[in-house]
Amino acid sequence: MARKQHIAIFTTASLPWMTGTAVNPLFRAAYLAKNHEREFSKDKRSILPVGDITEMIPDEVAEIAILEEPEHLNWYHHGRRWKTKFQRVIGVVHTNYLEYVKREKNGQIQAFLLKYVNSWVIQIYCHKVVRLSAATQDLPRSIICNVHGVNPKFLEVGITRHQLKQGAQTAFSKGVYFIGKMIWSKGYTELLQLLSEHQNEFSDLQVDLHGNGEDFDEIQDSFSKLTLDVRIYSGRDHVDPLFHKYKVFVNPSTTDVVCTTTAEALAMGKIVICASHPSNEFFKQFPNCHMYNTSHEFVKLTLEALAEQPVPLTDDLRHALSWEAATERFVEAAELNEVFQEKALPSAKPFMLMSSDYWMKRLVEASAYLHNTVSGIEAARCAFGAIPQTLLPDEQLWKELGLGFPEQKQCFRR
Repeated sequence: MARKQHIAIFTTASLPWMTGTAVNPLFRAAYLAKNHEREFSKDKRSILPVGDITEMIPDEVAEIAILEEPEHLNWYHHGRRWKTKFQRVIGVVHTNYLEYVKREKNGQIQAFLLKYVNSWVIQIYCHKVVRLSAATQDLPRSIICNVHGVNPKFLEVGITRHQLKQGAQTAFSKGVYFIGKMIWSKGYTELLQLLSEHQNEFSDLQVDLHGNGEDFDEIQDSFSKLTLDVRIYSGRDHVDPLFHKYKVFVNPSTTDVVCTTTAEALAMGKIVICASHPSNEFFKQFPNCHMYNTSHEFVKLTLEALAEQPVPLTDDLRHALSWEAATERFVEAAELNEVFQEKALPSAKPFMLMSSDYWMKRLVEASAYLHNTVSGIEAARCAFGAIPQTLLPDEQLWKELGLGFPEQKQCFRR
């Protein structure tokens, strides 16, 4: 490339919160910068939950913006329009919000409304959207591609396990486990149902559950009522040596878009039992991934997995799980190597000569103006679920971030 690209990545979560939207954007930034065609800046590492976050990037380097969870970032966005500030805006959809909302009170109505709000804000603010899997809702200008990889440490564990097996040592001495945030919607509801329906078939089975979350006590209480040997532990990093010896990872979740822990388990050389679901489509290429359609298939596949040995990953499959491959897929899906410049609206023409593209752009501009107006009204924001007083960062927050309180905001507050 003739020059380096300037890419700003915005996301909805931050370390030490160990979620996909906190960890994966960091890996994306690191691997996009790895080939030195793009720069990496350490001074913009804070996440602002309030105010206009487009202001964090100077106009002179506002070239490409990657919005991790673009619908979430823009529900209450009030400020400069992303597509005006940046030459290219790419959204990466991580979360199946509709599925989560459906599980709440009046969930069907909320999901119906949210579906259209998501499409609306993405139409306004994104040039292109990458959906990690078909488990997400269809969105304007979107493409389906898994652009996530796994921490290289998981691949190293997989290689080590394979070497132990080749040396006639026991690579996997433990049985079945599941790891995930301990909230019911993260697969624990489905797992409880599967185990409770087949307690006789699983009478000799030990299942270990690992995780932290607000439903920990409820989940522990519910699983303790089974006649099975289910042991529940606090969460740890999945790469912890504690998990290396497990052979079978079960993941019945259907709320994920692409489950990070499933990819990590495959990278470590384990057998994975998961639901036949759009969120797991990427994993069908791996011989160690077995998918079920019914609870009876779940039982059959789990018991068979305990009796068999995992198939070693080929070099191509190992590469497919890496962040190198994920970055290659992302660059291609987001078309980062192409030069983009949104065409300016043409000068006024006679009414009959105006094209459909012209009217569509006018409609999007009007829609963006409406969203910006509504999102700037405190009462309207609160009515639609925003946290009060999040329209603008207060002076204390600006000071904590070392950014200095903007003069125009001081005038506004006075």
